[in-house]
Amino acid sequence: MDNSIAKSFSFLSLIKFTIPSVVMLVFMSLYTIIDGIFVSRFVNTDALSSVNIVYPFINVVIAVGVMLATGSSAVIAKKIGEGKTEEAKKNFTLIILLGATLGILISFIGYTFLEKIIYTLGGNNRLYGYCRDYLTATLIFVPAFIINLLFQYLTITAGKPNIGLLFTLIGGFSNIILDYLFIVPMDMGISGAAYATGMGNLIPAILGIIYFSRKKASLYFVKPSLDINVILTTITNGSSEMVTNLSAGVTTMLFNIVMMKLLGSDGVAAITIVLYGEFLITSAYIGFSSGVAPIISYNYGNKNEHELKKIIKYSIIFILLSSVILFTVAILASPIIVGLFSESKSNVFNIAYNGFRLFAIGFLIMGTNIFTSAMFTAFSNGKISATISFLRTFVFIVCGITFLPKYLNVNGVWLAVPLAELLTVIISILFINKYKNIYGYCSKNKKYNKKEKELEDIKEI
Repeated sequence: MDNSIAKSFSFLSLIKFTIPSVVMLVFMSLYTIIDGIFVSRFVNTDALSSVNIVYPFINVVIAVGVMLATGSSAVIAKKIGEGKTEEAKKNFTLIILLGATLGILISFIGYTFLEKIIYTLGGNNRLYGYCRDYLTATLIFVPAFIINLLFQYLTITAGKPNIGLLFTLIGGFSNIILDYLFIVPMDMGISGAAYATGMGNLIPAILGIIYFSRKKASLYFVKPSLDINVILTTITNGSSEMVTNLSAGVTTMLFNIVMMKLLGSDGVAAITIVLYGEFLITSAYIGFSSGVAPIISYNYGNKNEHELKKIIKYSIIFILLSSVILFTVAILASPIIVGLFSESKSNVFNIAYNGFRLFAIGFLIMGTNIFTSAMFTAFSNGKISATISFLRTFVFIVCGITFLPKYLNVNGVWLAVPLAELLTVIISILFINKYKNIYGYCSKNKKYNKKEKELEDIKEI
């Protein structure tokens, strides 16, 4: 199969394989960012703040989708590597049905407790109407959000990342066009942004259903079997990614509270802009890691230690190089990024611009942490993966937000994430070293003799 996870990779072919997933995740992050741009430019800054207030609930939806997607990807890729293709198809179908069911359940809970959710997340009487309109429209599309996320990841597992990229591009361009139509000519306000994002997920979800209904695909829908062990393993494997997204929701709420106290509504608008920038950068790292993860799972299941070592080595090299590049680009492009959301030299612009340059220090480190967590998920070690994610996205950030502003004022808020990344990378390195022989990515055991490895390396070149 061309471009499948079963082949031997060189550094360049690995990057080529993961590019679709990187573009896919970055483009998916643009759904939310584009909403923010249209809302801030064509509605008002109160509406932008309202989107950020209800976003922690949307993080719950994303958390469920990513948990199922990453967790099931590891399970399914490993079984494909073991030659259990029929079992992999049954597991694939089961997880898609589970995702749709959970999406319906979350929508029901959201509508039932709508007002309580908004006020719990920090909404007030001034912003309640905006929050209600945005969240009400979003809840209609929750099942589509989850199914779309599943298809984005599982097209990679099926060895067809370009298909997932195509679906994402279609959904993304639909979102951009509908954002303009709903908000500007049709004057639907903040609801228009929610409907546009919803349609941007519904369209690729429908395309995914059509694609995976074809029996020509390497993975396709079959009659599923209710396998509780597969569901539990999927949840365990994907728990770290779920923790990451849930923690992001909580920390976003804490950022909003602290910035409101320090700088008022302008501070909340500024942190919203900076978090959009972080969302874009982390999406690139997550995209690469999610593209590599099925390859790691496949070779681990296939007991191909030599290929596994290469993939890990190439991945680390790529992460280190891209970290420097993305940090540099972020610093140079910070005036443009901030300027998309606020008028140049306004108070919001100045706060966000100064904060972004401090916040961006974390971009140098976070790629290593994201990849390490994804790597352990690929090895079906959800416990270690979840530990790294929980420390990185919750424990260390909460500590930073709580204590740094007391000594550094608003600069302490901006430095909370770089501090969390620095502390986490120490933990990541310790885990990488501890498990290197257990999973074989740095062990001294030789699966191939020297001559065989030299011949394979010559073929790759």
